[in-house]
Amino acid sequence: MLAGVLTRRLSSMGLATLDLLLPSTCAGCGRRGSPCCPECAAAFGAPRPRGEGVYALAAYDGVARRLVLGYKERGRRDLAEPLGRLLAGAVPYLPGARPDQHGTWWLVPVPSRRSAARARGGPHVLGLARCCAAVLARGGRPAAVAPALELAPGVRDAVGLDRAQRAANLEGRLLLRSAGAPPAGAPIVLLDDVVTTGATLAAARRTLTLAGFEVAAALTLTAV
Repeated sequence: MLAGVLTRRLSSMGLATLDLLLPSTCAGCGRRGSPCCPECAAAFGAPRPRGEGVYALAAYDGVARRLVLGYKERGRRDLAEPLGRLLAGAVPYLPGARPDQHGTWWLVPVPSRRSAARARGGPHVLGLARCCAAVLARGGRPAAVAPALELAPGVRDAVGLDRAQRAANLEGRLLLRSAGAPPAGAPIVLLDDVVTTGATLAAARRTLTLAGFEVAAALTLTAV
């Protein structure tokens, strides 16, 4: 009964009951206080090239890997904001990246398979992109998310596939969603959580380019 009263009081105050009763812990080190502590956030640095026009903030290892897996596979949706903030800190400084003629940065998230997205509680890279756009906007850089890509049915889980197999897996199956596309002529920044062989980002770039869009750069949190 007391717990119910406390829950109602906290809800009436507009606060997250669970966060107050069970303080957040860092998914990188387990420290209490925030989803990602400053020390673990420091595992991500300046964007480094990982292929033509592709940049990553960290190696897919150690703390960075634990944070990405926590968000992607272990239900830590509270990591979307801190990880999105890390992406936002790098987007304006990517070589070739720029806003459109009206000053808006256009972010296109790499899509997940529908079954994977359902299992994870939604498209996880789309969540990162939205948080990234919000942080950019708060910093005086208007940004918009364009969910312009989708995977057709039949795409396999890419775990364990080499570059050639990943490319074959995506051939003709990474499609343009015209309803989610940015305005014609807008330079695009592709976003993803992990780059492994680069096949997915290459397929995304190809789909967008064939549709007449310019992919100015691609940014990922981590690289294998």
